[in-house]
Amino acid sequence: MNPKDWRQEQERLDQVTAKLKARMEELEPEVSGLYGQVTDIRKRFWEEVTVNTATDEDFEETFFTIQQQAAVLSERERSHKQLELRWRSLNRLLPSPYFGRIDFKEDELGRTEQIYIGVSSFVDDDDITFLVYDWRTPIASMYYDYSPGPASYETPGGRIAGAMELKRQYQIRDGALRNVFDTSVTIGDELLQQVLGKGADNQMRSIVATIQREQNAIIRNDASRMLIVQGAAGSGKTSAALQRVAYLLYKHRERLKADQIVLFSPNPMFNSYVSTVLPELGEENMQQTTFQEYLDYWLGTTFRIEDLFDQMEYVLTAESEEGYAARLSGIQYKASEAFLQAIQNYAERLKREGMLFKPVLFEDKVLITAERIKSKFYSYDAAVSLANRVMLVQEWLLKELTLLERKEREETWVQEELNFLDKDQYVEAYRELNKEEVFFAFGEQYAEVLEKMNDPEKFDESDFDYADREEEVLRRMVVKERFKPVRRSVKKLMFLDVHGVYMQLFGDEAAYRAMTNEAELPERWAEMCEQTKEKLGRFEIFYEDATPYLYLKELIEGVRVNTEVRHVFVDEGQDYSMFQYKFLKKLFPRARMTVLGDFGQAIFTQATNLQESDSPLLQLYGVEETHLIRLVRSYRSTREIVEFTKPMLPGGEEIVPFDRSGGKPVLIQTASAEKRAERIAADLAALQAEGFGSIAVITKTAAESRDAYEALTAQGCQALRLVTKKTPVFEKGAMVIPAYLAKGVEFDAVLIYEASSQAYGRESERKLFYTACTRAMHRLLVYSTGEWTPYIRDVNPSLFEMESQP
Repeated sequence: MNPKDWRQEQERLDQVTAKLKARMEELEPEVSGLYGQVTDIRKRFWEEVTVNTATDEDFEETFFTIQQQAAVLSERERSHKQLELRWRSLNRLLPSPYFGRIDFKEDELGRTEQIYIGVSSFVDDDDITFLVYDWRTPIASMYYDYSPGPASYETPGGRIAGAMELKRQYQIRDGALRNVFDTSVTIGDELLQQVLGKGADNQMRSIVATIQREQNAIIRNDASRMLIVQGAAGSGKTSAALQRVAYLLYKHRERLKADQIVLFSPNPMFNSYVSTVLPELGEENMQQTTFQEYLDYWLGTTFRIEDLFDQMEYVLTAESEEGYAARLSGIQYKASEAFLQAIQNYAERLKREGMLFKPVLFEDKVLITAERIKSKFYSYDAAVSLANRVMLVQEWLLKELTLLERKEREETWVQEELNFLDKDQYVEAYRELNKEEVFFAFGEQYAEVLEKMNDPEKFDESDFDYADREEEVLRRMVVKERFKPVRRSVKKLMFLDVHGVYMQLFGDEAAYRAMTNEAELPERWAEMCEQTKEKLGRFEIFYEDATPYLYLKELIEGVRVNTEVRHVFVDEGQDYSMFQYKFLKKLFPRARMTVLGDFGQAIFTQATNLQESDSPLLQLYGVEETHLIRLVRSYRSTREIVEFTKPMLPGGEEIVPFDRSGGKPVLIQTASAEKRAERIAADLAALQAEGFGSIAVITKTAAESRDAYEALTAQGCQALRLVTKKTPVFEKGAMVIPAYLAKGVEFDAVLIYEASSQAYGRESERKLFYTACTRAMHRLLVYSTGEWTPYIRDVNPSLFEMESQP
């Protein structure tokens, strides 16, 4: 750029910065003043209200005074919040008011407009001229989608066409112009190189300044009911999804709130990793949870639930245990569409036969037998759904309990209970009496009696001598209190034996086929059934059984739905089964779904294929309402690391590395585990001295992580942290972490703790090893105490450096 253009850009930046500061100075007293008013109103709220309820008129006046005062407080709070949001928006712009510019000549107007783009909008004092456009505005979309030349953008009124005459990118730090790039592509390599060359952080950063065209298609997709993003490791799919949330909140700000969006994360630690992206863009965070938390909420009181990571530990470490092959077969089958269909067929059969119930008990006495409940259940028309029949049975049971409660009042235990009532219970009993009956019984003493009934200190049961009426009231009170747990259990549907209904599935092969119309059964069916029944018998449940169990439970009891949520985001979507997707669709019937994942990182046994023609997700909402976007360019790692990891993955040749260079991966073979620990400790120290702030020693399993942590701390690595599935927050520094917990996260440097064929020898572990290696941004070091894993033996030796440690 010539000096004149640079000077003009700096002058314009200075003007915008000055106006930002001036606007903030104008707003600051208003923000502070309204805050003071809100605080003062809250403190003095009741001083401004005179509470008087002596007459109806006084009560009404008091009510309206309180309502008026509350309205004033609400208005001040709303005004303060709006002003504070404006002030914060300006404050976010101040260090770097904009990052891009396009010069656009609209066909119809014939004049060129300079459009500067930043993280939020900023309008000049005339309230018309945009000094900065929010990156989410329709006109700003051209910055991401077009090169100079013909360009257009969509508005509510239709498409606006014209020509882009200039595209320019800026790096601005603390109000100073650092770099300016004119470019013919979406984001110039120079800017992206600098952004990607930075160190990894403990929290994901916003990418609005470096959004690529394919990522912009994800962000602004507003038509699909189901959006599937199949992206290579490091392709920016999660980042794009979070910017998509910000875009949706901006575009639909009148009717969409942050709490109407739910993100299902791979683990709680990941929630902290992505927690700052939306606030950085001026938006509130959406709801964040894990599928495991949902299972725990609904089944945790009944079962001890195995989680996904414990299942993964079993798959990786228990190969030599008895029953391993049957368990693996069960994991695969119970996540399949075949088992989903079998459950649905089973539910249809339950309309005719097979439902199981528990008797309704009052303490140790059977009030209503299971057989009687079953008979009532099947007395309803066969066309009535299971859930509606359950509701009808519940209503019938509550009515039956009312009749049984009346009969119970005559039992001898009730009389015995009356002998032990205290004064407070007598008072409570008499308050149940109708006031007219009290007046009839006591005449002129009515007021005195009422006073005693409402004051336990003055109450004396000897004042009341109508014994029959007294005993009737007390009997009713005692029995009603003792029947409360019974009624509560019926309202909670505890008369259903869902546990038994699910276990009933895992009988002999012929019975299962008859109940489900299932033609094909998995291998080792009998052994798998015994494992399942044994686990359920202890009121424990395998992870692969939890979703099918809950799915069947809701087919019987009625589906719980959340109609408030409008968008569901599923990260690491390849790790969810079709059962779980069907469940999410039922749970959020009015929501659109965005699924992000990489089938190349499908490390769990129940993985769902996200590839184009093979993905069963295409049928979840129908092909017409589903859009699949593939991201093949990897931005996280250096070219050398991407080229090293590509051959490990079937189809990996499609991955395109971003042209950011670094050192080749280094493979280090050591003579023993002790030598390996010594070398890793030395390499950790060297990497930290080099300035890398985020370093991960990645192991295969949690058990190996504990061993590695102990070995390395014994070598003097005191700053090392051990990350487990219970680690709540992702932090920078050096850590030891299992590969399956590192998914979705990136590090400056990654050290693969053990890459021998003994550690990674099975074909089923290939994607786990690939996932571990692709966490590295700048450096990858791989260690082995034996023969190298076959995944590395397939890699061209020119793509890595080899060292031996004696």
